[in-house]
Amino acid sequence: MAGKAHEVNETTKRTPVANRKFKDTVFRMLFSDKEALLSLYNAINNSHYTDSGALEIVTLENAIYMGMKNDLAFILDMNLYLYEHQSTMNPNIPLRDLFYIAVEYQKLVDKKSLYSSALQKIPNPHFIVFYNGSTPIDDCYTSRLSDAFYHVTDNPSLELIVTTFNVNAGHNTELMSHCQILKEYSIYVAKVRSFAEQMPLDDAVQKAVTECIQENILADFLRKNQAEVIAMSIFEYDKVEEEKKLRKAEFDAGVEQGFKQGVEQGIEQGLKQGVEQGINLGQKQASTDTALRLLKTGKFDAKEIAELCHLSIDEVNQLNNQKG
Repeated sequence: MAGKAHEVNETTKRTPVANRKFKDTVFRMLFSDKEALLSLYNAINNSHYTDSGALEIVTLENAIYMGMKNDLAFILDMNLYLYEHQSTMNPNIPLRDLFYIAVEYQKLVDKKSLYSSALQKIPNPHFIVFYNGSTPIDDCYTSRLSDAFYHVTDNPSLELIVTTFNVNAGHNTELMSHCQILKEYSIYVAKVRSFAEQMPLDDAVQKAVTECIQENILADFLRKNQAEVIAMSIFEYDKVEEEKKLRKAEFDAGVEQGFKQGVEQGIEQGLKQGVEQGINLGQKQASTDTALRLLKTGKFDAKEIAELCHLSIDEVNQLNNQKG
């Protein structure tokens, strides 16, 4: 290993304190801490780095506003890693990562001439997805950018490979054994999902948080960030459910239209609309649903809810008036 990195025989088990500027997901909140991220990296790569100072986080903070999503990007030992958490299946991740990595490289070589006689060296890219959705998948699989090409070729001129790990409870047990925080996160998600089948979502999330603290699962993290974790967990769950509903609705609409214009054309249209419109509408509806839930608790003011749910204060106030 190069530079500042050192090795040990034990996996770090320190529970991180959240970086509060990241409010997207509980996963990103957990692993925005360098020690936690290094533990996850070691588990994935079967390595034993201990110097978190050698890890440079380069996540694009404005990526979501550029139509891109990536939870964490970092450089270690001249390798660039893109880590993303997913709760739903998405076959377009390699294409999304292509757009993202292009912006990362553009930022890294900024102010350097690409027309000079010297070769501009760049870090090797690696693309990892951590999946914990309800649709069953293998413990690990790869997807390729070339899968999206119209013409299949054995040697594509451009390729990008994404490795997806199933991090639901009971999967990838060896990986989990090397990253305690990831293991405990999977237990927390499983509890939320299980309780949500038995009671209202608000109660399910609260019960999952309380039970995890009692059982020493992400206990320090949950105690310090309980309100924000509850809000984000509700938002994440609502967003996934809304995306599922809207994708199905748009797909059904496409099929119905297909009987008028041709079944094949209708299915294609339904899928396209379901992906493009379903995600956008699902996120907005999930934000609204979460804001209403938080308003009913009486524990958050309008500004806090607006920040957590990515809504304007006026929108939150309107919801509050409707609630009354």
